[in-house]
Amino acid sequence: MDFAIPDSVKPILEKVRAFVDERLIAREHELLALGFGEAEPELAALRQEVKRMGLWLPQGPREIGGMGLSVLEHGLVSQELGRSPYGHYVFGCQAPDAGNLEILHTYGTDAQKKRWLEPLSRGEIRSCFSMTEPETPGSNPTELACRADKDGDHYVITGHKWFTSSADGAAFAIVMAVTNPEAPPHGRASQIIVPTDTAGFELVRNIPVMGHAGSGWASHAEIRYHGVRVPRENLLGGEGMGFLIAQDRLGPGRIHHCMRWLGICERAFDMMCRRALSRRIDGDKPLAHKQIIAAWIAESRAEINASRLAVLDAAWRIDNVGFSAARVEISLIKFFVAGVMMRVLDRAIQVHGALGITSDTPLSWWYAHERGARIYDGPDEVHKVAAARRILQRYE
Repeated sequence: MDFAIPDSVKPILEKVRAFVDERLIAREHELLALGFGEAEPELAALRQEVKRMGLWLPQGPREIGGMGLSVLEHGLVSQELGRSPYGHYVFGCQAPDAGNLEILHTYGTDAQKKRWLEPLSRGEIRSCFSMTEPETPGSNPTELACRADKDGDHYVITGHKWFTSSADGAAFAIVMAVTNPEAPPHGRASQIIVPTDTAGFELVRNIPVMGHAGSGWASHAEIRYHGVRVPRENLLGGEGMGFLIAQDRLGPGRIHHCMRWLGICERAFDMMCRRALSRRIDGDKPLAHKQIIAAWIAESRAEINASRLAVLDAAWRIDNVGFSAARVEISLIKFFVAGVMMRVLDRAIQVHGALGITSDTPLSWWYAHERGARIYDGPDEVHKVAAARRILQRYE
């Protein structure tokens, strides 16, 4: 195993880093202040620049206009993009669209790919993934209550979802619903494409997160499905494959999340160091001279480095031995890196003092929006239990 950055991706990383520094970080304060809705025209122009540079859809297969990067290569790109809140969106590799692209590319029919995958891969439309429910445990999708009952050549979907991220303005949702209630737990649910303009699809609200409801892509919606009728050809894969498809979607997605979090860590660490040296608190002595600040800097650097190596190891394993053989490593990085990110952000905010909790830096934005990292795609506790169970199996 060689942790050197592959020569094939070095020039890509240089271009991505320069673009993030010069075109995103330089404008992010104004863009975040505007909110996604008002910032969308400028973000759309930036997306066109990325396309002209040949950097669009880094994780996407070449046959749909992507760069065809491996999990490891895209992980490295994702780390660079994570240094700015809009990095992934501008490069076309943002959640939930990135995961939905993978689902459609792997399980979609030719007709589904023509209608949904092609415009999605070009960035002409957005999508959402509708699984989590307020009345059932989000950490256990085998307990879903949303139903998709067969009625002739249609499914009739009835249910209540929330945290359907980016539903505001999305063209379609991929809905996880129970189609086979009598089947074993992991074979009950299916995934079905639902155009958001279908009768009975109700976007109840964008849920306020830490006081901010957001808009457009940067939002999390509550959805009600009131007898929504869609053709049975909107089924993805086969009936009862919902859980399997979700696992295929979430595996690489967790790598991408972790590398994005490392980008956030690096940016927060850089800001923390600069602030520690520039903030004078005792005559000419900077804050960095305080031993506790020095300890935070050392601890943060060690934790970020350890996180990066763990994520690269997991990405390498997925590329070389497959997702199934890397399940323990994926669970470990999901909870470990999320915890490191929150600690680094907290230290950076503390070093900035009152400035750190204002919107004058991106630190407070990340602190509010990324706290969910320890919950979504499986809460920390579930990943710890799952990893421990698989580790102990080797001893039993």
